[in-house]
Amino acid sequence: MTTDTAVLPAMTVAEPAPIRRPRRLLRRLGIDTGYTLTGFPLAIAAFVVVVTGLAAGAGLLVVWVGVAVLAATLLAARGFATVERAWLPAVLDRPVPHPAYLVAEGRPVRKLLTPLRDPQTWLDALHALVRFPLATVSFVVTVTTWSLALGGLTYGAWDWALPDAAQDTENTDLLELLELLGFETSAGRRIALNTAIGVVFALLLPFVVRAVALLQAQLGRVMLTSRAAAQAEIGRLAEGREAAVAAEAVALRRLERDIHDGPQQRLVRLAMDLARAQRQLDTDPARARATLGEATDLARETLEELRALSRGIAPPVLADRGLAAALAALAARSPVPVDLSVDLPTERLAPVTENTAYFVVSEALANVAKHSDATLCRVALVCAAGRLRVVVEDDGAGGAVLAPGHGLAGLTDRLHAVDGQLTVDSPRGGPTRLTAELPCT
Repeated sequence: MTTDTAVLPAMTVAEPAPIRRPRRLLRRLGIDTGYTLTGFPLAIAAFVVVVTGLAAGAGLLVVWVGVAVLAATLLAARGFATVERAWLPAVLDRPVPHPAYLVAEGRPVRKLLTPLRDPQTWLDALHALVRFPLATVSFVVTVTTWSLALGGLTYGAWDWALPDAAQDTENTDLLELLELLGFETSAGRRIALNTAIGVVFALLLPFVVRAVALLQAQLGRVMLTSRAAAQAEIGRLAEGREAAVAAEAVALRRLERDIHDGPQQRLVRLAMDLARAQRQLDTDPARARATLGEATDLARETLEELRALSRGIAPPVLADRGLAAALAALAARSPVPVDLSVDLPTERLAPVTENTAYFVVSEALANVAKHSDATLCRVALVCAAGRLRVVVEDDGAGGAVLAPGHGLAGLTDRLHAVDGQLTVDSPRGGPTRLTAELPCT
């Protein structure tokens, strides 16, 4: 079994978890509160600007001035949306994509119409309209909860400054009602009651503020970043397709070169030997038999080379018995001793996953045999959390790099095509560790 090793960083004194949690909670409360409080005036400004600009622009379209007004309004909405997007990573605790707006190019009229042709700019304007009522509710809830919490907790410090309800004739009915319900109206009771209210709202404060902040932030995420996320996903899929096409092109060129340099040359020689043996049958039968023996050996070598090439593409054992058996056969044929460790689920993986993993190990072992001067190679496969992790490590000279034109570039393209990634750790002098991760399904 092969176990992964890692260099542990220098030990540092860490804060206990009971101390870190309140600090994280206070930091989160500060971010959420700042977001809801600053979002309210920005929401008012954005709502007023967008509503006024859209109304004025629509009314002035008949004289073409409205086009410029609408363009300016949409650019202002884009500015407000940019401020909102700047808050979202801190509130949502994760990065958000930024949309790619249309770039103003061409003649002045076309540049003026660019904001009107950009769907994301219209989404920014719509967000300014929809956000206003939600920001108002968030602001009111945040201010009210903070007021009740702080007011209740500090009530004992300013109760003395309030008018004495017992001396106010207008409050006589209220006092009588409280006494009938069993409440005493002494200062101590009032302070205790208000302090209890403050404690309750102080405990609820982080959760209430977090809820309204998340509600407002999720609206911004949906309207201001969803289209950008879709564009990024489309771009990633396009890159994956291009990587797959490039990987297949490289594999086909290499296969063509290997066939041309190996089996094709042997077949040409085989044809020449058979023709020579045919001419020698009548004049020199003994020499013809010797030539036929050489041709038989050449045919056997050609067949073995064709089988080796087919194993590099898609070996029959991989399709028949699965990835573990195919890797075991691959390790047995390696000129460098291989320590193989496979931890895979009982059910078969997806064919594309098995083919890609086999290709990675095959190419890595071929590079080890050709370039590393290694005496031992370790191969480990683990499938966990929906990802297949392939590690190939050797004790060779190192120096392997991920660069265009190198042998590892084809592995990168092949993994990129299946939403995988490749990392290489190969310092000069070794050892070399190649790690590939790809989806299990």
